[in-house]
Amino acid sequence: MRKERKHFTPEEKVAILRRHLLDKVPVSELCEELGLRPTVFYRWQKELFENGAAAFQAQERPQRQVEEKQKRIEFLEQKVRTKDEVLAELMAEHIALKKSLGESKAAITTGRACRADVGLTTRSRMGSWNAGTSR
Repeated sequence: MRKERKHFTPEEKVAILRRHLLDKVPVSELCEELGLRPTVFYRWQKELFENGAAAFQAQERPQRQVEEKQKRIEFLEQKVRTKDEVLAELMAEHIALKKSLGESKAAITTGRACRADVGLTTRSRMGSWNAGTSR
């Protein structure tokens, strides 16, 4: 029957390696005590030394990530402000155009298009507009 393997957490692995490196506990004693094979221990040690730089980068990285995120947030906020300004300007122009078209349309439908200013009725104005066209 096969013996079930024990799975060690990363923290446990570091603690085991620390006991060997700092406390000078021999690998044979650690392996016997924990039921480890020496090859597994040396593989953990190799991984620790190969990936050891990541432990130091982890301290610097969050600050850099925060700064990058903050710059991104500021950029996007400025972009939204610019978009809002452009939209407000376009909406103001649209409303002004709509009002001016609405007044002239209302005047034409009621038959009183600028009668006071020009002295013409809508029909006479339409006739003058069509005067240049061939019938």
